[in-house]
Amino acid sequence: MSAARYTLAAPASLTQEIRKSKFAANAARVASPEAALAFVAAVADTNATHNCWAYRCGQQYRFNDDGEPVGTAGKPILQAIDTQLMDNTVVVVTRWFGGIKLGAGGLARAYGGCAAECLRLATKVELIELTTVELSLAFSAVPLLQSRLTEFMATKLDERFGDDGVDLRLTLPVDRVEALRALLADWSRGRSRLRVVD
Repeated sequence: MSAARYTLAAPASLTQEIRKSKFAANAARVASPEAALAFVAAVADTNATHNCWAYRCGQQYRFNDDGEPVGTAGKPILQAIDTQLMDNTVVVVTRWFGGIKLGAGGLARAYGGCAAECLRLATKVELIELTTVELSLAFSAVPLLQSRLTEFMATKLDERFGDDGVDLRLTLPVDRVEALRALLADWSRGRSRLRVVD
């Protein structure tokens, strides 16, 4: 079983001063790389020295050092996202230079540390992988299923009535599919079929 993944319940921010430079982290939940880049554009401060960022959306990720030495800003921000098992998350760390050079190691610690602390303090929610299923039910079983949808964390997407019963399309967590399949088989004595659509 893969480890649980998390995302932000709401946007988060944190400001730190490190050796006279001001670092401000802004983080948000995003649904796509395009949304992540839009967030970067929205929160980047054009008056700042650097606006470094990283995002992860499933297997897609990107990071940017925005003029800082290669590998000292964007990559540590991405590592902060990954270390905390975050997904669908973007973090922008903005720096206003305070006159003291931090060196490559100091920059990596500052950017990564600011991003990590911002995410650590933020309210997170577990990401739940959903799937869509289609099933056919006798009319008599529909009220039983309707009363149990919450238990399966299922949402009805579509409902079509036919001569023999009802065809339903639901979305529910992947780990609840087999329990629903077993319940339907029990109710219908093996006549109902559940098919995973995606």
